Amino acid sequence: MSEQQADPQSQTVAEALVAAVRRSARYNPDVESAPHCILWTDREQQWQSVIPALQGDMPELLVFGEYEPERRRGPAIWLRCAMAGTLDEAALPPGQTPVIYLPGVGRQDLRAVESCPESLKPLAELQYRGVTWAQINTKDWTVLAFLKSEQGGLGLDVAQDQDSKRAMLLALSNLIDEDVALLRDKRLDANYFNTLLTGGDPTRDLLQWLEDPEAFDAARTDQEKAAFAEVCRSQFAFNVQDGPLAAADLLAKGQGPWANVWQRFCESARRYPNIPKQIRRCHAPAFDLGDDAQTMGGWPQWNDHEEEELQKGLLKLLEKPPHQAREQILSLERQHTQRRNLVWAELGEAPLASALQHLATLATVTGDSLAAGSLDDLEAAYASQGWRADDAVMRALEHASSNPDYEAITAAVRAVYLPWSEDAARYLQKIVSQVSPPGGTREDDPPPYVCKDQCVLFVDGLRFDTGKRLTERLDSAGLEVEEEPTWTALPSVTATGKAAVSPVRDQITGAPGSTDFEPNARESGARLSTYHLRKLLSQAGWEYLKGHETGAGQGQAWCEFGDIDHEGHSRGWKLAMHLDGMLDEIRERIEELLAAGWAEVRVVTDHGWLLMPGGLPKIELPSALAETKWGRCAAIKQGAKTEERLFPWYWDPHQEFALADGIACYKHGEDYAHGGLSLQECLTLQLAVRHGMPSLTAATIREVGWKGLRCTVAVEGGAEGRKADIRQRAGDSASSIVNAVKPFKDDGTCSILVEDDSLEGQTATLVILDEDGRLLQQRDVVIGGY
Repeated sequence: MSEQQADPQSQTVAEALVAAVRRSARYNPDVESAPHCILWTDREQQWQSVIPALQGDMPELLVFGEYEPERRRGPAIWLRCAMAGTLDEAALPPGQTPVIYLPGVGRQDLRAVESCPESLKPLAELQYRGVTWAQINTKDWTVLAFLKSEQGGLGLDVAQDQDSKRAMLLALSNLIDEDVALLRDKRLDANYFNTLLTGGDPTRDLLQWLEDPEAFDAARTDQEKAAFAEVCRSQFAFNVQDGPLAAADLLAKGQGPWANVWQRFCESARRYPNIPKQIRRCHAPAFDLGDDAQTMGGWPQWNDHEEEELQKGLLKLLEKPPHQAREQILSLERQHTQRRNLVWAELGEAPLASALQHLATLATVTGDSLAAGSLDDLEAAYASQGWRADDAVMRALEHASSNPDYEAITAAVRAVYLPWSEDAARYLQKIVSQVSPPGGTREDDPPPYVCKDQCVLFVDGLRFDTGKRLTERLDSAGLEVEEEPTWTALPSVTATGKAAVSPVRDQITGAPGSTDFEPNARESGARLSTYHLRKLLSQAGWEYLKGHETGAGQGQAWCEFGDIDHEGHSRGWKLAMHLDGMLDEIRERIEELLAAGWAEVRVVTDHGWLLMPGGLPKIELPSALAETKWGRCAAIKQGAKTEERLFPWYWDPHQEFALADGIACYKHGEDYAHGGLSLQECLTLQLAVRHGMPSLTAATIREVGWKGLRCTVAVEGGAEGRKADIRQRAGDSASSIVNAVKPFKDDGTCSILVEDDSLEGQTATLVILDEDGRLLQQRDVVIGGY
């Protein structure tokens, strides 16, 4: 370390200390020649803990003590030999004055040569040929003196109370790494030193200790544990010896300095899964009617109590008429709304309070009946607000994590949603029985949505409210979405509805006497299986895309993705818990297709569905009257007489079938069903999805090259903010196979490496992303060679 580095203004404490010791070699009032050595006396042994660290920057530093040459430590004779340069094990740097650190030895001990210990006498005469690093008053440099002194020390503001002195020595090993310039603006007291020793974040340390006291103590030295205890005492008014339950009690109360600790816990509660258990082991205060989230929110026991009371309140709704049930739901919402802001809701311990938000929406929406006006009025009312009731039911059921919670949510849903849906369905059925079905009957023209460079994406069972959720996701991804409410073909089953929304519907017709609602290919007369639908599409010039195929991005294509209907039949009401994940996958599929170059992705569906937790109402239809009987529709035997309403089949209006009344089901215990006539089953959304503004400035892939497993990509047309990735599935970021997604340089190039050499020769997809990770363009590549 040069003399220019000795300025403590720009050094760490350790560097300033080394410089100060070395500076003492510049003069020796007792000898004219350069000092033979520098003696560092330390009777109180305050510096001993940092000497090993200082030896890294101070190779001339030797220590008086037991013989330990690997630590550059030894007795007096060994030190004299090292200074004489006769020991290979303790070679000193040339041109540097040796420094001898003397722990437990004061300057006066050396002065009294005759009375000093025998072990020290060989070093006593060095005081005359060397120089002692000492204060201007000739006293040993203590840590406090060096930090505070303006003459030879650092001139810092250091508290001198006993707590601060004790904490200072405990934290010395950490203090020496601090920048002196930054310390000049600080008051160095017990809190500062203890915080320094415990890592600089006492609140985090307190939470970690409360989470697992044994693991916390095992990972720390005695000095660090002592400093932590001192921090708890001074900053949190807490004695660590009182134990974790006492701390948990203070945390739950959240008063005084513990308010910030509670706030910190709430911000990262999932990192401390044991802390709620610690609080539950404490004795919570008695609860009364005046308690609220502000006064009792720190106690999970209070939250549990409120959940139990809410559960009882929801279960009682089945005893009330719909209008009173709605009023009670809104009252409960006002009572429990604050609990959704507590950490217990975030940790999933307030499921009913979370569900109540959506039940309140359900109560509000179902307060306006849909059973009024014309068919157009009914469509407009449902498309603007009515669908929100269906969405609210699904979102409330997402929180039914236990059977008691499910029963409580179900009670609320059935109290207000079931009669509302029933009334709307019966009114719709009454109107349709007097006019032609809103979904029409077979047409000899392709659907009006057909356009150039279009990929039609069929999603089975994309109900109106789920279509709205999908629109939100597409909007958030920066895509342009145009919604078009569309009535499905009757009956609202896949066999009828899928063919009716296909671009080749004009090549399909009804089969006389059909009882399974499946039409035929018009020319061949064959039943419209998946094979025959593909054949009709191919004959009409439509490409059929399988799996994650994206096509050429030109012409016209049909693909199918996402089977909400299958999941509904399989899971029943638990579809609500999986719906968001399915919609995210559909969004990714749409992004894949647009990135492949399609000008528009048209999302179509065959039908919606009814979902009623606790089961749809059962209606009887004797088997003797029906050729086939589905959940919500049935083919009546020829000549049979029935009081069921009959409606014309979309593919052959001369053939009629029965639809269940209201939202009833021909089968018992069905949560999920479709095939009938209700707004939920028959009014759907078609989505026309196009590139949003970000895609208009997408970079175009100009060149791709491989050198081994390293891929070099060049783009043109705006590389700023663009990144490259190679994926096994273009729309799935988790399928990336490169070591890192790389941004493009200013010249429009970047290089990415495939990590797994076993993938060489396989096909993958190179994707170009914008700064938010949205797909802009993609190209199939062969790993290791383009």
